[in-house]
Amino acid sequence: MDVTIRKIQKQEYPLLDHFLYEAIFVPEGIEPPPKTIITSPELQVYVAHFGESEDDWGLVAEVEGKIVGAVWVRIMNDYGHIDEKTPSLAISLYKEYRGFGIGTAMMKEILALLKSHGYKQVSLSVQKANYAAKLYLKAGFEIVRENEEEYIMVYCL
Repeated sequence: MDVTIRKIQKQEYPLLDHFLYEAIFVPEGIEPPPKTIITSPELQVYVAHFGESEDDWGLVAEVEGKIVGAVWVRIMNDYGHIDEKTPSLAISLYKEYRGFGIGTAMMKEILALLKSHGYKQVSLSVQKANYAAKLYLKAGFEIVRENEEEYIMVYCL
């Protein structure tokens, strides 16, 4: 599979809404939430006014001209918030493109981009039951906090 990972373009920012919805972990046997869930304030922090802050960085994965995944960061008071200098990461890939290493490639690219811009670390939040938690650990993220349902992880750049 020929994949191109590139910087997200301004006209593509609205796609982050779709990828935000795709990033919602839905356990096996549970009905997915309605797409309108992304309009809730706790989820809008990930996408509202994206690109207006100097700490907003995003990449997309493209296969045969179709954007199939996105990874983006911003400093925000979200589930994975650490401090005002640590961007929080969101990553999402359409289901049919998972398992091909695209997510791992996007993760490597965004980590390199953040390091090149002087960031010291990046954080994320992931539900413990989400298969991605193992992928983040394998990628080098460390658990710094946890609650009953999720891990807060940090990657030192």
